[in-house]
Amino acid sequence: MTNTESSARMLTRTLATLAAAFALVLTAVLGVMSAMVSDTNQLEATRQRERVETALTTQAHLRRLRFDNLQAAGVLQPVLNSLLPSATLQWAFAQVSNRFLDFDGAYLVTASGRVLAGIEHGETATQAGYDALVRLRLDLPGGAAPAEGRGIGDGPVTAMLLQNGLDTVGVMAADLRRGEQATRPTSPEAAAFIVGYRKVTQAQLDELALRYRLPRLEVVTERPANPLGRRDIPSPDGTVSAWLSWTPERPGDAMISQFAWALGAVSALFAALFVYVFLRLRNAAQQIALRESQIHRLAGQDELSGLSNRRTFDLRLDQEIAQLGRTKSGLAVLLLDLDRFKAVNDTYGHNAGDELIRQVAKRLTTVLRLGDTVARLGGDEFGIIQTNMNAANASAALGQRILDALTEPFEIGGVAVSIGCSIGIANAPRDGADRSTLLRLADTALYQAKNEGRNRYSFFEPQMNRALHLKRMVEEDLRNAIARDQLLLHFQPQVSIDGSSIVGVEALVRWPHPEHGMIPPSEFIGIAEERGLIVPLSEWVLRRACEQARQWPGIKLAVNVSPIQFRHKDFVASVIRILDETGFDPERLELELTEGVVVEDADAAEAAMMDLRAHGVSLALDDFGTGYSSLIYLRRFAFDKIKIDRSFLEYMEATGESAILVHSVVHLGRALGLRVCAEGVETVEQHRFLQAIGCHELQGFLFSKGVPPEEIDRLLTLERPFEQALAA
Repeated sequence: MTNTESSARMLTRTLATLAAAFALVLTAVLGVMSAMVSDTNQLEATRQRERVETALTTQAHLRRLRFDNLQAAGVLQPVLNSLLPSATLQWAFAQVSNRFLDFDGAYLVTASGRVLAGIEHGETATQAGYDALVRLRLDLPGGAAPAEGRGIGDGPVTAMLLQNGLDTVGVMAADLRRGEQATRPTSPEAAAFIVGYRKVTQAQLDELALRYRLPRLEVVTERPANPLGRRDIPSPDGTVSAWLSWTPERPGDAMISQFAWALGAVSALFAALFVYVFLRLRNAAQQIALRESQIHRLAGQDELSGLSNRRTFDLRLDQEIAQLGRTKSGLAVLLLDLDRFKAVNDTYGHNAGDELIRQVAKRLTTVLRLGDTVARLGGDEFGIIQTNMNAANASAALGQRILDALTEPFEIGGVAVSIGCSIGIANAPRDGADRSTLLRLADTALYQAKNEGRNRYSFFEPQMNRALHLKRMVEEDLRNAIARDQLLLHFQPQVSIDGSSIVGVEALVRWPHPEHGMIPPSEFIGIAEERGLIVPLSEWVLRRACEQARQWPGIKLAVNVSPIQFRHKDFVASVIRILDETGFDPERLELELTEGVVVEDADAAEAAMMDLRAHGVSLALDDFGTGYSSLIYLRRFAFDKIKIDRSFLEYMEATGESAILVHSVVHLGRALGLRVCAEGVETVEQHRFLQAIGCHELQGFLFSKGVPPEEIDRLLTLERPFEQALAA
């Protein structure tokens, strides 16, 4: 054998060996790649199945949030009034459905399934239409049996996809019996559910597929072979004859198609190709991880504003609170509520309101520091977590920056719109060290900021809890105290100008609470007005005062009248009824009104006052000088007395400005034929001054504070009851 032949044979053997080795390596590589491609395709298919479930759940969740917003904004209140006539209720429900509820058909039904109002395709719907809907979904109100486990979402709003043989229909039921309404007794025939349906179209599926990156999302009647590419759509009888189908992406196959030609054409570059494949696989894994992170981000993001949503806000707040023990710096929770946002919505429409929310979110992100969190919690409410608070005034500075940013006009549709915001701030760990406490206290501070005039920030203070507790207590306990006659009346004497005798008494209500002690009227009268209890409270005071004052013949009885009570349509009738029932002489009764009462509706006030005067009741203008104090009102309205407010006497000097005003008021009253009473008389010098300028009556601590009826009985037995006080 020649060297040439030996070399050729050796080369052949070497080439065969190399070819076999290459084939083995290539086979191993292809086997590994095939397994990796299969796993990648399987993982992507699983992820897409999860996205489909997330998409359906998110749609149900958005429906629930929309119902919550409609209820919070009071939009659903008209259709929940069971006392409305059927035609009115149908009209109100049609307005709500056409404007807010995106359904082909919607029904307002009772818990038993009786239709109170309904609308389908813009026309009035009947009980028969709803009964047909119940046959599709048996767990609806009035259905034959529950069908658990097939719904989307949970809580008060549930949704379900159903196949009726021809079409795929989305059916939704919203339970209206929750929140504060759930604690109130309701009639069995009261509105309890809103049930709606909408036919699922391919256009809707295309939109959903585009939003959640689901290729070829459609409803099919042939069962797809891939279990990760289908979702059952049940029929009313529980069988499945239609499926929600999509085509799972196959990133591994796409990867193979991109470099398969290189494996066949450039075998010499196997090592480079292997590196390339490795890099491509790693890139595919990164893309899958990126898609997964995007899904999680969308689940924790507010769709309208682009900010974090409440779920993300709560998680971040829990994380920051957990780190408080390891750091010395604190954190603050700020709750923001936009002022006049509803006016923008009502004036320019919901699109303008949405644009305003987006612009507000953009401005908020510009005023925060790195590490702080801002989220949209719902509607026009935002939340901020401020961390690393090393400076004591950091929260105040942030609050002021927010106010400055949001008070600048917004450009909405070519129109300059000005709003403001109210901010409540709670600090951790000073105010609380858990999420629920901090949010509750920040909300309390927000409520305080609104009460103080809006467009401001307010820090939580411990006394705010007492104020809120007192408001809840008044609503719960005051009604019982009135019904059980657990209130007390004190009386403050009104004295003749020489101080020698009592000419009248003013009734003052007191509340001896069994747990909180004696509560002065300054702490519960305003709250009673807010909670709608002022009318029964005022009637109780008038009745008990008349019954007590019958024992003091010849003494005038002065009773304060709340503006809300005075504007009540039955006010005059209730006064006359109480006088008749108690047998009290109307000419001894003097009702004290403030200037704001007569200014708000002068014509109605004048009519009521003339009616009272016709029955012999006297009228006094209380707190004169602190409001409008117009001579027109003194001349127009039938007052018998004016009462000079105590603020004029508090810092009065004999030759000062207040003294000149008091002197003028007294002479004005005398010129108009009115009696003049000065409140807040506390010193002998004030008494002498008022006596010198011709005031008629005096009232104040110089003579007596508000005292029980027994003390008035004692004072009336004395010939000169205040001689000792005047002598001092």
